[in-house]
Amino acid sequence: MDHEVVIGLEVHSQLLTRSKMFCSCGSNYQDAPPNTVVCEVCMGMPGVLPVINRRAVELVIATGLALDCKIATYTKFDRKNYPYPDLMKGYQISQYDRPIATDGSLTIEVDGHEKRVAVTRVHLEEDVAKLFHRTGPDGETYSLLDINRAGVPLMEVVSEPEISTAEEARSYLTMLHSILRYVGVSTANMEDGSFRCDANISIRPKGSEGLGAKVEVKNMNSFRSVYNALEYETERQIRLAQEGQRIAQETRGWEEDNGVTVSQRSKEHASDYRYFPEPDLPPLAIDPGLVKEVRSRLPELPEARRARFVEQYGLPGYDARLLTAFKASADFFESVMNVRSREGQAREQLAKSVSNWMLGELTRLFNAFGGSIEGTMIRPEHVVDLLDLIEEGTLSTGMAKEVFEEMFKSGQPPRHIAQESGMVQITDADAVRPAVDTAVADNPKPVTDFLSGKETALKFLVGQVMKNTQGKADPQLVAVLMKQKLESMR
Repeated sequence: MDHEVVIGLEVHSQLLTRSKMFCSCGSNYQDAPPNTVVCEVCMGMPGVLPVINRRAVELVIATGLALDCKIATYTKFDRKNYPYPDLMKGYQISQYDRPIATDGSLTIEVDGHEKRVAVTRVHLEEDVAKLFHRTGPDGETYSLLDINRAGVPLMEVVSEPEISTAEEARSYLTMLHSILRYVGVSTANMEDGSFRCDANISIRPKGSEGLGAKVEVKNMNSFRSVYNALEYETERQIRLAQEGQRIAQETRGWEEDNGVTVSQRSKEHASDYRYFPEPDLPPLAIDPGLVKEVRSRLPELPEARRARFVEQYGLPGYDARLLTAFKASADFFESVMNVRSREGQAREQLAKSVSNWMLGELTRLFNAFGGSIEGTMIRPEHVVDLLDLIEEGTLSTGMAKEVFEEMFKSGQPPRHIAQESGMVQITDADAVRPAVDTAVADNPKPVTDFLSGKETALKFLVGQVMKNTQGKADPQLVAVLMKQKLESMR
């Protein structure tokens, strides 16, 4: 490829505050009837005055610290002017030249290689209202406006244009999403719009320093959408360049169903917004003592926790990365590990077993039945009990999976489930021998095959014993007894 890709990401995330950014209306609008969580301020009525939400400022400071940003001692709000119908005042209160946090970074991992992406700024603004486009029975289109979302605190995290592929963009978003949830500043749910991404993408001749015409891509509502949209836009721009056509600087929307980006409008410049200081809000001085206090409340972040899981529990890096991607899953893992104190090799074996069950069977059950780690009925001590039942030979792995699924559905302890269901592995040789004798008597050809030197016939005969015992016999014990029985027939 003669061209290289340059990508910068702008992520908007609604903040977890009780009230809106500049008024006392509640910020929990998702399930409210349209236009009911509103007041004169968020409706943009003449003569009303905004008041800064202190909690929102603290959450942006926390995010900035988590991204290794410099926190401003002086910041201010500005008016960003544009005439969209979802903008109640005809302008948005945002931050332009004095954001709260600047000059940070975020480490991503792609194909086993780490890359540090610079974060330009983290600033605070208000969300806009929401438009719903409808088509009437006569075929005429119209739009409805719900003002509930207007004024909800919105944080924007802007990266430098240092991302080179769609996969790197996905990794960046995944890590940022994880950090925001760890710090507790946002639910970061893309489904309900509390985590939204716009991407700026351009191409340039490989090895050059300048930037080409920048295309902004919007309407991406999942990590997969971002990846697919950037892959498509990369191919589109390179194709235009190879054909000698001009790449327009514009805003394009991603059409998920068609898998294409479509032109929406020409791309705005900062001058188009006519920024000027918000006259109704005074400049904001940020006390270093407040920054110190916010820093003291920060939790252990995903990157540090991942490294600790590898060091403390001996987990493979892959396992540690998946377990720490979400704070709730990392907390659950450590809760299981804290049920019983183990050291050295025993702790590492337990950690790997817990990881396997969480990343394997538990993930499968969430995919099949829904739910999340936050709401699971499986208790940490029950996971350890289940592993003990396997280790002591009471349950086979197959039985344990059945018990685990019932734990997932009912929250009952594994020993209770196993006893009620009669799922106890038979480990008594005298109890298994009759089933071995029956399998030998009922399958003369496989017996002859084994005695003729075909070792694979042993697996078939062991399988017959397992079938006859409904999977309850210890398979290792069955294999030993079956081989003894066959050897005695030579």
